[in-house]
Amino acid sequence: MHDLAVIIVSTNEASWLTPCLSSVYEHAGEIDLDVVVVDNESTDGTRELIERDFPEVRVVPSANRGFSHANNRGAMSTDSRYVLFLNPDTEVVTGTFGDLVDLMDERPTVGLTGVRQITKDGELWPTIRRFPNALRSLGEALGSERLPVHSRFLGERELDLAEYDRERECDWTSGSFMLARREALLSAGLLDERSFIYTEEPDLCLRMRRAGWRILHLPAMTIVHHAGKGGVRPRMVAQSAYARRHFARKHFSAPHRAAFLAALYLRHGLRATLPARDRELGRRRRDAARLAASTLAGRTPPPFGPPPATAVAPLDRHPGEPAVSARRD
Repeated sequence: MHDLAVIIVSTNEASWLTPCLSSVYEHAGEIDLDVVVVDNESTDGTRELIERDFPEVRVVPSANRGFSHANNRGAMSTDSRYVLFLNPDTEVVTGTFGDLVDLMDERPTVGLTGVRQITKDGELWPTIRRFPNALRSLGEALGSERLPVHSRFLGERELDLAEYDRERECDWTSGSFMLARREALLSAGLLDERSFIYTEEPDLCLRMRRAGWRILHLPAMTIVHHAGKGGVRPRMVAQSAYARRHFARKHFSAPHRAAFLAALYLRHGLRATLPARDRELGRRRRDAARLAASTLAGRTPPPFGPPPATAVAPLDRHPGEPAVSARRD
Protein backbone atom coordinates (compact mmCIF):
# COMPACT_ATOMS: atom_id res chain seq x y z
CA MET A 1 0.00 0.00 0.00
CA HIS A 2 1.32 3.46 -0.94
CA ASP A 3 1.37 6.31 1.56
CA LEU A 4 -0.12 8.91 -0.79
CA ALA A 5 -1.79 8.90 -4.19
CA VAL A 6 -1.74 12.22 -6.05
CA ILE A 7 -4.63 12.51 -8.51
CA ILE A 8 -4.28 15.16 -11.22
CA VAL A 9 -6.95 15.58 -13.90
CA SER A 10 -5.89 16.92 -17.29
CA THR A 11 -8.54 18.14 -19.70
CA ASN A 12 -6.23 19.56 -22.37
CA GLU A 13 -3.94 20.98 -19.67
CA ALA A 14 -0.64 19.42 -20.75
CA SER A 15 1.04 22.84 -20.58
CA TRP A 16 0.62 22.88 -16.78
CA LEU A 17 1.69 19.30 -16.11
CA THR A 18 5.48 19.63 -16.33
CA PRO A 19 5.83 22.30 -13.60
CA CYS A 20 3.09 20.67 -11.52
CA LEU A 21 4.52 17.15 -11.60
CA SER A 22 8.10 18.37 -11.19
CA SER A 23 7.12 20.22 -8.02
CA VAL A 24 5.26 17.17 -6.69
CA TYR A 25 8.38 15.02 -6.91
CA GLU A 26 10.67 17.80 -5.67
CA HIS A 27 8.53 18.12 -2.53
CA ALA A 28 7.77 14.44 -1.98
CA GLY A 29 9.90 14.05 1.14
CA GLU A 30 10.19 10.66 2.83
CA ILE A 31 7.08 9.06 1.39
CA ASP A 32 5.92 6.38 -1.03
CA LEU A 33 4.08 8.25 -3.80
CA ASP A 34 1.65 6.95 -6.41
CA VAL A 35 1.07 9.73 -8.95
CA VAL A 36 -1.87 9.42 -11.34
CA VAL A 37 -2.80 11.72 -14.22
CA VAL A 38 -6.38 11.20 -15.37
CA ASP A 39 -6.52 11.93 -19.10
CA ASN A 40 -9.97 13.47 -19.48
CA GLU A 41 -10.29 12.97 -23.27
CA SER A 42 -7.43 15.39 -23.93
CA THR A 43 -6.33 16.15 -27.47
CA ASP A 44 -3.22 18.17 -26.55
CA GLY A 45 -0.75 15.32 -26.07
CA THR A 46 -1.29 14.80 -22.35
CA ARG A 47 -0.62 11.06 -22.48
CA GLU A 48 2.38 11.44 -24.77
CA LEU A 49 3.95 14.06 -22.49
CA ILE A 50 3.55 11.84 -19.43
CA GLU A 51 4.89 8.74 -21.14
CA ARG A 52 7.89 10.67 -22.48
CA ASP A 53 8.84 12.89 -19.51
CA PHE A 54 7.30 11.20 -16.46
CA PRO A 55 7.32 7.42 -17.06
CA GLU A 56 6.81 6.79 -13.32
CA VAL A 57 3.38 8.47 -13.50
CA ARG A 58 0.35 6.32 -14.28
CA VAL A 59 -2.14 7.57 -16.88
CA VAL A 60 -5.80 6.65 -16.33
CA PRO A 61 -8.12 7.38 -19.28
CA SER A 62 -11.52 8.86 -18.52
CA ALA A 63 -14.53 10.04 -20.46
CA ASN A 64 -14.94 13.79 -19.99
CA ARG A 65 -17.89 13.78 -17.60
CA GLY A 66 -16.68 16.38 -15.19
CA PHE A 67 -14.33 17.14 -12.32
CA SER A 68 -15.82 14.63 -9.89
CA HIS A 69 -16.06 11.76 -12.36
CA ALA A 70 -12.44 12.11 -13.45
CA ASN A 71 -11.10 12.41 -9.90
CA ASN A 72 -13.16 9.41 -8.83
CA ARG A 73 -11.74 7.34 -11.69
CA GLY A 74 -8.26 8.21 -10.52
CA ALA A 75 -8.98 7.50 -6.85
CA MET A 76 -10.52 4.13 -7.63
CA SER A 77 -7.29 3.05 -9.31
CA THR A 78 -5.27 3.52 -6.10
CA ASP A 79 -4.61 1.65 -2.85
CA SER A 80 -2.99 4.46 -0.85
CA ARG A 81 -3.59 5.48 2.77
CA TYR A 82 -4.22 9.07 1.63
CA VAL A 83 -5.56 10.55 -1.61
CA LEU A 84 -4.69 14.05 -2.79
CA PHE A 85 -6.96 15.70 -5.36
CA LEU A 86 -4.66 18.27 -6.98
CA ASN A 87 -5.31 20.74 -9.81
CA PRO A 88 -2.88 20.61 -12.74
CA ASP A 89 -2.42 24.42 -12.64
CA THR A 90 -0.67 24.25 -9.26
CA GLU A 91 2.94 24.06 -8.07
CA VAL A 92 4.21 23.14 -4.62
CA VAL A 93 6.58 25.83 -3.32
CA THR A 94 7.18 24.97 0.35
CA GLY A 95 6.78 21.89 2.54
CA THR A 96 6.86 18.19 1.75
CA PHE A 97 4.16 15.58 1.35
CA GLY A 98 6.06 13.38 3.78
CA ASP A 99 5.72 15.98 6.55
CA LEU A 100 2.06 16.61 5.66
CA VAL A 101 1.20 12.91 5.87
CA ASP A 102 3.06 12.69 9.21
CA LEU A 103 0.86 15.51 10.53
CA MET A 104 -2.25 13.68 9.35
CA ASP A 105 -1.04 10.46 11.00
CA GLU A 106 -0.76 12.40 14.26
CA ARG A 107 -4.38 13.59 13.85
CA PRO A 108 -6.38 10.39 13.32
CA THR A 109 -9.77 12.15 13.54
CA VAL A 110 -9.02 14.44 10.58
CA GLY A 111 -10.62 13.23 7.35
CA LEU A 112 -9.49 15.95 4.96
CA THR A 113 -7.13 18.91 4.93
CA GLY A 114 -6.20 21.87 2.78
CA VAL A 115 -2.99 23.95 2.74
CA ARG A 116 -1.93 27.53 2.08
CA GLN A 117 -2.49 28.66 -1.49
CA ILE A 118 -1.09 31.75 -3.16
CA THR A 119 -1.66 33.30 -6.59
CA LYS A 120 1.05 33.63 -9.21
CA ASP A 121 1.58 37.18 -7.87
CA GLY A 122 2.25 35.86 -4.38
CA GLU A 123 -1.05 36.96 -2.82
CA LEU A 124 -2.74 34.64 -0.37
CA TRP A 125 -5.86 32.98 -1.82
CA PRO A 126 -8.67 32.42 0.73
CA THR A 127 -9.35 28.67 0.79
CA ILE A 128 -10.76 28.27 4.31
CA ARG A 129 -14.52 28.12 3.73
CA ARG A 130 -17.79 27.87 5.65
CA PHE A 131 -20.70 25.79 4.44
CA PRO A 132 -23.16 27.53 2.11
CA ASN A 133 -26.47 28.64 3.62
CA ALA A 134 -29.17 31.19 2.88
CA LEU A 135 -27.80 33.96 5.11
CA ARG A 136 -24.28 33.68 3.75
CA SER A 137 -25.63 33.62 0.22
CA LEU A 138 -27.63 36.78 0.93
CA GLY A 139 -24.61 38.50 2.48
CA GLU A 140 -22.46 37.72 -0.56
CA ALA A 141 -25.23 38.89 -2.91
CA LEU A 142 -25.20 42.26 -1.14
CA GLY A 143 -21.40 42.57 -1.19
CA SER A 144 -20.54 41.56 2.38
CA GLU A 145 -16.90 40.92 1.44
CA ARG A 146 -16.49 44.66 0.76
CA LEU A 147 -17.44 45.60 4.32
CA PRO A 148 -14.61 46.74 6.65
CA VAL A 149 -15.61 44.08 9.20
CA HIS A 150 -16.21 40.54 8.00
CA SER A 151 -18.81 38.37 9.70
CA ARG A 152 -18.66 34.58 9.61
CA PHE A 153 -22.45 34.63 9.23
CA LEU A 154 -22.44 36.72 6.02
CA GLY A 155 -19.90 34.96 3.82
CA GLU A 156 -18.32 31.60 3.07
CA ARG A 157 -14.69 32.67 2.73
CA GLU A 158 -12.42 33.32 5.70
CA LEU A 159 -10.94 36.72 4.84
CA ASP A 160 -8.76 37.18 7.93
CA LEU A 161 -5.47 36.33 6.26
CA ALA A 162 -3.73 35.77 9.61
CA GLU A 163 -5.87 32.64 10.02
CA TYR A 164 -3.99 30.97 7.17
CA ASP A 165 -0.73 30.86 9.12
CA ARG A 166 -2.09 28.57 11.81
CA GLU A 167 -3.69 25.16 12.04
CA ARG A 168 -7.45 25.49 12.36
CA GLU A 169 -10.76 23.75 11.78
CA CYS A 170 -12.85 24.71 8.78
CA ASP A 171 -16.05 23.54 7.09
CA TRP A 172 -14.50 22.91 3.69
CA THR A 173 -11.54 23.85 1.56
CA SER A 174 -10.78 24.49 -2.10
CA GLY A 175 -10.86 21.49 -4.46
CA SER A 176 -7.58 22.56 -6.05
CA PHE A 177 -5.84 20.80 -3.12
CA MET A 178 -7.76 18.33 -0.96
CA LEU A 179 -5.80 15.70 0.95
CA ALA A 180 -8.24 13.01 2.14
CA ARG A 181 -7.76 10.02 4.43
CA ARG A 182 -8.78 6.80 2.71
CA GLU A 183 -10.96 5.72 5.66
CA ALA A 184 -12.84 9.01 5.44
CA LEU A 185 -13.51 8.48 1.75
CA LEU A 186 -14.67 4.94 2.47
CA SER A 187 -17.13 6.14 5.10
CA ALA A 188 -18.39 9.28 3.33
CA GLY A 189 -18.09 8.20 -0.32
CA LEU A 190 -16.26 9.84 -3.19
CA LEU A 191 -17.12 13.06 -5.01
CA ASP A 192 -20.72 13.59 -6.15
CA GLU A 193 -20.71 13.31 -9.93
CA ARG A 194 -24.09 14.94 -10.53
CA SER A 195 -22.97 18.57 -10.72
CA PHE A 196 -20.20 18.04 -13.32
CA ILE A 197 -18.14 20.77 -11.63
CA TYR A 198 -18.49 23.01 -8.52
CA THR A 199 -19.82 22.33 -4.99
CA GLU A 200 -18.06 18.95 -4.88
CA GLU A 201 -15.87 20.22 -2.04
CA PRO A 202 -18.54 21.43 0.42
CA ASP A 203 -20.64 18.37 -0.37
CA LEU A 204 -17.77 15.94 0.31
CA CYS A 205 -16.69 17.76 3.46
CA LEU A 206 -20.25 17.93 4.77
CA ARG A 207 -20.64 14.18 4.29
CA MET A 208 -17.32 13.60 6.04
CA ARG A 209 -18.36 15.82 8.95
CA ARG A 210 -21.62 13.90 9.26
CA ALA A 211 -19.61 10.66 9.30
CA GLY A 212 -17.64 11.97 12.30
CA TRP A 213 -14.47 13.32 10.62
CA ARG A 214 -12.83 16.72 11.14
CA ILE A 215 -11.83 19.08 8.30
CA LEU A 216 -8.61 21.00 8.84
CA HIS A 217 -6.43 23.73 7.35
CA LEU A 218 -2.73 22.88 7.77
CA PRO A 219 -0.19 25.57 6.79
CA ALA A 220 2.64 23.00 6.58
CA MET A 221 2.66 23.32 2.78
CA THR A 222 2.18 26.23 0.36
CA ILE A 223 1.22 25.89 -3.28
CA VAL A 224 0.82 28.35 -6.14
CA HIS A 225 -2.55 28.08 -7.83
CA HIS A 226 -2.89 29.80 -11.20
CA ALA A 227 -6.59 30.49 -10.61
CA GLY A 228 -8.83 32.79 -12.62
CA LYS A 229 -6.84 32.37 -15.81
CA GLY A 230 -9.98 31.99 -17.93
CA GLY A 231 -11.61 35.29 -16.97
CA VAL A 232 -15.40 35.60 -16.82
CA ARG A 233 -16.97 32.63 -18.59
CA PRO A 234 -20.80 32.73 -18.68
CA ARG A 235 -21.12 28.98 -19.04
CA MET A 236 -19.06 28.34 -15.92
CA VAL A 237 -20.95 30.97 -13.91
CA ALA A 238 -24.20 29.26 -14.93
CA GLN A 239 -22.73 25.88 -13.97
CA SER A 240 -21.81 27.20 -10.54
CA ALA A 241 -25.41 28.37 -10.05
CA TYR A 242 -26.74 25.00 -11.18
CA ALA A 243 -24.37 23.14 -8.85
CA ARG A 244 -25.45 25.29 -5.90
CA ARG A 245 -29.08 24.53 -6.65
CA HIS A 246 -28.18 20.83 -6.61
CA PHE A 247 -26.37 21.24 -3.27
CA ALA A 248 -29.41 23.00 -1.79
CA ARG A 249 -31.82 20.32 -3.01
CA LYS A 250 -29.57 17.64 -1.53
CA HIS A 251 -28.87 19.13 1.90
CA PHE A 252 -31.43 21.83 2.80
CA SER A 253 -35.00 21.70 4.07
CA ALA A 254 -37.66 23.10 1.74
CA PRO A 255 -37.88 26.52 3.49
CA HIS A 256 -34.10 26.86 3.71
CA ARG A 257 -33.74 25.82 0.08
CA ALA A 258 -36.28 28.45 -1.02
CA ALA A 259 -34.45 31.18 0.91
CA PHE A 260 -31.07 30.06 -0.43
CA LEU A 261 -32.27 30.05 -4.05
CA ALA A 262 -33.91 33.46 -3.57
CA ALA A 263 -30.56 34.85 -2.42
CA LEU A 264 -28.87 33.32 -5.48
CA TYR A 265 -31.48 34.92 -7.75
CA LEU A 266 -30.84 38.26 -6.06
CA ARG A 267 -27.09 37.89 -6.53
CA HIS A 268 -27.33 37.22 -10.24
CA GLY A 269 -30.17 39.70 -10.72
CA LEU A 270 -28.03 42.49 -9.28
CA ARG A 271 -25.03 41.51 -11.36
CA ALA A 272 -27.15 41.40 -14.51
CA THR A 273 -27.78 45.14 -14.16
CA LEU A 274 -24.66 46.58 -12.52
CA PRO A 275 -22.29 48.60 -14.74
CA ALA A 276 -18.50 48.21 -14.75
CA ARG A 277 -15.62 50.52 -15.58
CA ASP A 278 -14.42 48.09 -18.20
CA ARG A 279 -17.19 48.02 -20.77
CA GLU A 280 -16.39 44.59 -22.19
CA LEU A 281 -15.90 43.05 -18.74
CA GLY A 282 -19.23 44.52 -17.64
CA ARG A 283 -20.97 43.04 -20.66
CA ARG A 284 -19.53 39.57 -19.98
CA ARG A 285 -20.51 39.75 -16.31
CA ARG A 286 -24.06 40.73 -17.19
CA ASP A 287 -24.31 37.96 -19.79
CA ALA A 288 -23.00 35.44 -17.24
CA ALA A 289 -25.46 36.61 -14.57
CA ARG A 290 -28.43 36.39 -16.95
CA LEU A 291 -27.46 32.88 -18.03
CA ALA A 292 -27.01 31.83 -14.38
CA ALA A 293 -30.44 33.19 -13.42
CA SER A 294 -32.05 31.42 -16.36
CA THR A 295 -30.33 28.16 -15.38
CA LEU A 296 -31.48 28.53 -11.76
CA ALA A 297 -35.05 29.04 -12.94
CA GLY A 298 -34.90 25.94 -15.13
CA ARG A 299 -35.48 27.91 -18.34
CA THR A 300 -32.00 26.99 -19.58
CA PRO A 301 -30.71 23.39 -19.30
CA PRO A 302 -27.56 22.59 -17.28
CA PRO A 303 -24.51 23.85 -19.19
CA PHE A 304 -22.93 20.38 -19.35
CA GLY A 305 -26.03 18.30 -19.90
CA PRO A 306 -28.36 16.41 -17.57
CA PRO A 307 -26.85 14.90 -14.42
CA PRO A 308 -26.23 11.15 -14.00
CA ALA A 309 -28.59 8.99 -11.99
CA THR A 310 -25.91 7.88 -9.49
CA ALA A 311 -24.32 10.41 -7.18
CA VAL A 312 -21.14 8.89 -5.78
CA ALA A 313 -18.97 6.04 -6.99
CA PRO A 314 -17.78 3.43 -4.44
CA LEU A 315 -14.14 3.31 -3.41
CA ASP A 316 -14.01 -0.28 -2.19
CA ARG A 317 -13.14 -1.85 -5.55
CA HIS A 318 -10.00 -3.77 -6.33
CA PRO A 319 -7.53 -1.14 -7.63
CA GLY A 320 -6.92 -3.10 -10.81
CA GLU A 321 -10.54 -3.24 -11.89
CA PRO A 322 -11.44 -1.01 -14.82
CA ALA A 323 -13.37 2.06 -13.74
CA VAL A 324 -17.10 1.82 -14.38
CA SER A 325 -18.92 5.08 -14.92
CA ALA A 326 -21.23 5.84 -12.02
CA ARG A 327 -23.31 7.74 -14.49
CA ARG A 328 -21.33 9.54 -17.22
CA ASP A 329 -18.66 11.99 -15.66
